[in-house]
Amino acid sequence: MNRQKAWIWPFCAVLISCTFLSPALSWAQDDNWNQDNDPPARVARMNLTQGSVSFQPGGEGDWVDAVPNRPLTTGDNLWTDRDSRAELHVGSTAIRLGSETSLTFLELDDHVLQLRLAQGSAVVRVHHFDDDDSIEIDTPNLAFMVQRSGEYRVDVQPDGQTTIVDVYQGRGEAVGGGNNYTVVANQQASFSGDPDQGLNYEIDRISPPDWFARWAFDRDRREDQSQSANYVSPEMTGYEDLDDNGRWSYAGNYGPVWYPTNIPAGWAPYRYGHWVWVAPWGWTWVDDASWGFAPFHYGRWVMIGGGWAWVPGPAAVRPVYAPALVAFVGGGGGFHLSASFGGGAGVAWFPLGPGEVFVPAYHVSRGYVNQVNVTNTVVNVTKVTNVYNTYTTTNVTNVNVNRVAYVNQTNVTAVSRETFVNARPVGRNVVAVQAREVAEAPIGHISGAEPIRGSVMGAGKPTLVAPPRAVINRQVVAQRAPAPPPVPFAQRQDKLVARPAMPVNQPAVRGVGERPMNPPVGARPEPMNRPEPAMNKPEPAMNRQPPVPAERPVQPAPRPEGQAPRPVAPAQPQPQSRPEPAQPEAVRPQPLRPPAPYNNNGVRPQPGVPPSPQPSPQPGPQQGWSHPQVKPAPPVQPKSDSQARDEENKYRNWQAKPEPAKPQPEKGAPPKDKDKNKNKDKKPPQQ
Repeated sequence: MNRQKAWIWPFCAVLISCTFLSPALSWAQDDNWNQDNDPPARVARMNLTQGSVSFQPGGEGDWVDAVPNRPLTTGDNLWTDRDSRAELHVGSTAIRLGSETSLTFLELDDHVLQLRLAQGSAVVRVHHFDDDDSIEIDTPNLAFMVQRSGEYRVDVQPDGQTTIVDVYQGRGEAVGGGNNYTVVANQQASFSGDPDQGLNYEIDRISPPDWFARWAFDRDRREDQSQSANYVSPEMTGYEDLDDNGRWSYAGNYGPVWYPTNIPAGWAPYRYGHWVWVAPWGWTWVDDASWGFAPFHYGRWVMIGGGWAWVPGPAAVRPVYAPALVAFVGGGGGFHLSASFGGGAGVAWFPLGPGEVFVPAYHVSRGYVNQVNVTNTVVNVTKVTNVYNTYTTTNVTNVNVNRVAYVNQTNVTAVSRETFVNARPVGRNVVAVQAREVAEAPIGHISGAEPIRGSVMGAGKPTLVAPPRAVINRQVVAQRAPAPPPVPFAQRQDKLVARPAMPVNQPAVRGVGERPMNPPVGARPEPMNRPEPAMNKPEPAMNRQPPVPAERPVQPAPRPEGQAPRPVAPAQPQPQSRPEPAQPEAVRPQPLRPPAPYNNNGVRPQPGVPPSPQPSPQPGPQQGWSHPQVKPAPPVQPKSDSQARDEENKYRNWQAKPEPAKPQPEKGAPPKDKDKNKNKDKKPPQQ
């Protein structure tokens, strides 16, 4: 159907067509949209830090103190300083980092977890592994690929010349130096040498666990005893902290629900925390509570018997992560605070209730809208379609069509725009609003706030605790080509404008900065937000108008009477490609360090194989790879007869050794890292 002709109808006829004709149009348009461009359905979450842990958002150069519960995704970097450690989760997969460890998320999506371990120790426990899953840990001289569920430890020595792989359970493959090596359960494999010329390879029985391994095993046992796994999907990131901070019950209308305990008076969902900007999802809620991840990115909230209860949604499916399951008051134009509270622009929101539809403000396909809703609440797909089409066929900033009665609309949280965009604590900056103002304001899915660089950096304090420069620039070997490194916030071309309009003739909810091609007749044109001159700055392709032949002068579009003309920037030539980030300089080889004994920080000693001199990393992408910190593993060459016999002998010698005793639970909790200076001379407790 020709939409331009449809909008000639009277405005009332347009409203009727939105109800009856929009579903068919949306489904037809979805056939032309590539769902591979949807954002990932999962993220990583750092749920525990001990000591000093630093975080660097992907594409940025500065480091800040790591803030628990902030979602981590492709391009993000972590550093655990001396006497420090951290625990992360990606669904049911746990990642634990030891002292002086540098970790980068090279790629994280629905089926790929690719990590860059430039230095330090990491224990990865994989609960579930599908045939199409890929888990790869890339180190300076080899790439280790997990092949089945199990528990794995990878250690990279500080000089980057030796990698040790322990397989407690499971099976994996190491690729480097033109060869591949299978590592099975109860094996410890040591690799040293030049990854481009050949590696020295030894296998042995796994060494007795040090303090880092014992801490990881204790965390395993804690997760294995979780009762919340009976009520939610095991792939729901963050569920493991629910047991210690709430109780499960049953509500007849909703099924199993979870009640938080030890919450302050006046507590409400999405009130004690802060907002950050995480691409590609946009505005993302980061809660202050230790348990505050799963209940704010999955499920719904509802008041039952005067108290807040979290309804997790279906437990038999893998849930789709959402940045914040809220509705914004103001419909995308922001919320005007009353004069009695200082006036000005603010941002207000409330949690969505069970069965209420979440419409993403970021660029997604039509199928994604279904998945993010049906995996997080019990809702009919027809209802999802109706609400989706209401947003995508009307200007929600000015027209409130088919208004929805939200169950939590009276529990609004409002703050100033400055608090919102600067990642300030919401709980200490809440602004009271009158119920009448909320009732009269439109409800939408867009905040109306434009992010700044502080929105990306988040609430962490700036810190100088970061990996050494040699570790930052150190290349790792990869079997899988990683995603390109993120572009810094200041260089992004989309500019993330404050009030993106929903599409009319587009197949999906458009991303921030995109506008409808054909706005409905009678709807007030959306004003440009903070227009900037186009000098020396290419106009984003999403806003660029098609060229007009010289013999056909451009006619200005009609606008409502009294409306100020919209400034139009002159068209600029489209850039051919996104500029590549600056490449790191080559790092000189570091002097060799003597082997160190096991210590309570989880630093593994170097085996008896003398390492080869470390080659200087070659800056810049290689063989078409676009990541300066990653280089492809040399192609695997057929093994010579002598190599095959040598590996057979090593395997037989390993089999002849007795199996190590299984680690026993610790007697008492492991010492905290902040007290290790006091306890460094004390012996560990006897088993």
